[in-house]
Amino acid sequence: MTSQSIKPPMAKILPKLIVFLAIFITFSTVAVDGESHSFSKTLPPGSMKLKREKVSHLHFYFHDTVSGRNPTAITVAQAESSKTSPTTFGRMRMIDDPLTESPENTSKIVGRAQGIYGFASQSELGLLMTLNYAFTEGKYNGSTLSIVGRNTVLSEVREMPVVGGSGLFRFARGYALAKTHWFDPKSEDAVVEYNVYVIHY
Repeated sequence: MTSQSIKPPMAKILPKLIVFLAIFITFSTVAVDGESHSFSKTLPPGSMKLKREKVSHLHFYFHDTVSGRNPTAITVAQAESSKTSPTTFGRMRMIDDPLTESPENTSKIVGRAQGIYGFASQSELGLLMTLNYAFTEGKYNGSTLSIVGRNTVLSEVREMPVVGGSGLFRFARGYALAKTHWFDPKSEDAVVEYNVYVIHY
């Protein structure tokens, strides 16, 4: 008798319980998904109104001045061992180097190279470059390119990747070729020729 009297109430409650649990799980999932993905959304193709991709070639000279009263490259960190290291391994410099149309320091400035390079190799003069080329001239005024890569400064030509950009260089990718034009080993001042090839919209 007891088992028969319990079955009818359970038979009525069970469907309601299933519906309640389904609603609870649905709202819980929506709340969790809404909270975890509230900072992002997927955009439909064409919503950015991007133009056709093109390749641009930029050619300029990078003036890295370590000496004098107004250096554009200054040491901001240095391991004690880097003072005796033949490759100055462990030294880091912050730079704000002018970029010019031609190698002379009186040439027209087209931008600045701003960032950090560190002496990252124990076996050769190898730099880790983390730079923004901030352009100030012509149609690229206000646009930047970001470079992150390895620069073995004694190699004739060094290649570093372009990993992004801003302004007219949004979504940029490409590579930069660096070639030393002039270097003074005593002062460590240098002028470097750059050819940069960039794919962008």
